[in-house]
Amino acid sequence: MLLLLTVTLSSCNINPSVMFKVPSNYEYDVDQTIGNVEYRVSTNDIVSMSVYTNDGFKLIDITTSAESVTSRLNNMNNNTNIQFLVEPDGMIKLPIIGKFKIAGMTIREAEKSLESQYANFYNKPFVVIRVVNRRVTVFPGTGGSGRVVNLDNESTTVIEALALAGGITNTGKAKKIKLIRGDLRNPKVILIDLSTIEGLKQGNLLLQANDIIYVEPVPRISQEVLTQITPIVGIITSFALIYNIANGF
Repeated sequence: MLLLLTVTLSSCNINPSVMFKVPSNYEYDVDQTIGNVEYRVSTNDIVSMSVYTNDGFKLIDITTSAESVTSRLNNMNNNTNIQFLVEPDGMIKLPIIGKFKIAGMTIREAEKSLESQYANFYNKPFVVIRVVNRRVTVFPGTGGSGRVVNLDNESTTVIEALALAGGITNTGKAKKIKLIRGDLRNPKVILIDLSTIEGLKQGNLLLQANDIIYVEPVPRISQEVLTQITPIVGIITSFALIYNIANGF
């Protein structure tokens, strides 16, 4: 019995649901720009764009030819936002100016670059763009509670995303939060500790599209061991009962 239990415990897979494990000597990335990172347009972003003329005086319809856009829309509140997909090569296909590389730019950089392009067709163009499908994935520390959080604000921090996901669960480690970003084949992993007030600086890090926030769960060693050995104990008990019956107690 002792030998059987020893073999069983040695083969236990403790906390098999833990994700994104790293070696004990793993060197986490250190973000040197915490709290000062503007969102940058990424591939697969869907961009909503409006173009105005005369420094924002009049909204124009860029889907029509340049000759017919002079006075079609006077109300700046009209729903004329047009959405475009940022393609895998970082380009966006726009009316009139054609393909234009936008990936990697901040929102303001993209607006200024597009204003420069549309200046060839309109008088003092004013461009407003917004990424409408920005989202991050949050695992708050309990299996089955992960969710995708849409980023409605231009600047959303790690703490805000955790709050939108319902906060860290009672089985999550506030001192061990992994922020995973970039190319998933070679991701950048930043370790964040929110267990102390000093961790607010790290929690103020601005999120980028498709970031993954993973709160490592607290180990449930006793529960996992019990789950593993309960069937074995039941088998041993059954064999012992059969043996006693066969030998007339």
